[in-house]
Amino acid sequence: MNIKEAKEQIKITMKAYFTRDAFGNYRISLEKQRPIFLMGPPGIGKTAIIEQVAQELGVGLVSYSMTHHTRQSALGLPFIEHRVFDGKEYAVSEYTMSEIIASVYEKIEETGLKEGILFLDEVNCVSETLAPSMLQFLQYKVFGRHRVPDGWLVVTAGNPPEYNHSVREFDIVTWDRLKRIDVEPDFSVWKEYAYARATHPAVITYLDIKKNDFYRIESTVSGKTFVTARGWSDLSDMIRLCEEIGAKVDEKLVRQYLQNPKIAREFAAYYDLFNKYRSDYQVDRILDGKEDDSIRSRARNARFDERLSLIGLLLDAMGQDVRATMETFRMLKELTSVLQGLKPMLEKSGKSAADLLSEIISEKRKALKDGKDSGIMSEEDRNIGQMLLQALEAQAAAAAGENDPKKALAAIKSDFDQRVAAMKKQSTRTEQRLNHLFSFVKEVFPDGQEKLIIVTEMTINKHMVAYLSQYGNAEYFQLNKDLLLYERQIELSEAVGKFDLDDF
Repeated sequence: MNIKEAKEQIKITMKAYFTRDAFGNYRISLEKQRPIFLMGPPGIGKTAIIEQVAQELGVGLVSYSMTHHTRQSALGLPFIEHRVFDGKEYAVSEYTMSEIIASVYEKIEETGLKEGILFLDEVNCVSETLAPSMLQFLQYKVFGRHRVPDGWLVVTAGNPPEYNHSVREFDIVTWDRLKRIDVEPDFSVWKEYAYARATHPAVITYLDIKKNDFYRIESTVSGKTFVTARGWSDLSDMIRLCEEIGAKVDEKLVRQYLQNPKIAREFAAYYDLFNKYRSDYQVDRILDGKEDDSIRSRARNARFDERLSLIGLLLDAMGQDVRATMETFRMLKELTSVLQGLKPMLEKSGKSAADLLSEIISEKRKALKDGKDSGIMSEEDRNIGQMLLQALEAQAAAAAGENDPKKALAAIKSDFDQRVAAMKKQSTRTEQRLNHLFSFVKEVFPDGQEKLIIVTEMTINKHMVAYLSQYGNAEYFQLNKDLLLYERQIELSEAVGKFDLDDF
């Protein structure tokens, strides 16, 4: 299955394992809760989906790579305990709590989260001395004498033997106690993730053109060459930063992430061409409705791969606008909720508005820190949390020195109204740029598939979907309707093509 389907299976498993009966007991006891084993080639996102599941379900997460662990760190160090049996004292060997199990309890204490995921990567590559204990752990969730606490799901991952010579085969007894999920690379699923994390448009459009370059592991006379989903994501991050600081992106840099010489060379050449398109087409002028006839003419007569690059540039710029708009919208929604409760607090507490806001700021700052430390807060939620803190600090400053509650609230409302006005201006600009994008595409590619490509790409971009759900856009919904009709026509054509009178 693909990584998205695997993620859904993990979430279903967690919800099932965490279901309790009328007496508060887990419906499936800890001993019967099979650990999940994600089996798949390296770099396809197994670790990333575990982090996403923890964030989306709001549970704790503790991660370990088992290749770094010895028998001592997994089991704990032995010590001698003296016990009395039938009136006689005996020396008995015990084990301290293992580092892994201790980390789970520490995470519970730090975050207060009683449920979570213990993720053990490279679990089928453990050392020979640790292998028997690892198998026991997978069967009984116990290291030495210490057990994984109730409410924590064990998820493990490993690579098939063909990708890692250190892999140890599990026997049938062990496999029979695991939930095995085999995961394969899938570009279309990865692209949804890529849009969500603002992957560089050069990476997305290159892979749209050359999908076979998305994931490749080959054996050559010089050794193994490979390109993975992880490599593309990390390269994208580096390209973004290099563009910000003015550093050169060339084949030497690309080869550090794409360890296949041919693909690295071809992407580096494409990136140079992509930058030329970015300079020539002046994407911001298109989105502002100020492009000239020469740009429209060039786009109209361009080859398909150049058109695809232009679409990538337009979608990337539009995606940044949409993401910023939705983050501001979400921040204002949270700010509204805070301010709605401020007036009743003023009436009850007798404190000044500035003092109350300072207390709220302290609470929000702690929640933000806890979210970061626990690992369950996404980057987007962190951004919104930081934006909210900045807004509250500005309002506390506006209310400072005002002992009259009415005047303090008026100052806070004035600041809030300015933010709402700025938000409306921002959303209006985003809508205008989106309309300009659709106008440009409809004029330049009236009969082409570019319109349908844009609608399809927007539909798999979660930020764009959130924006369209909130604000709507007549052009998008019309094109989306056209897309559905187009797909239906293809289905009918295929059905007619299969229709054979000789069958009757």
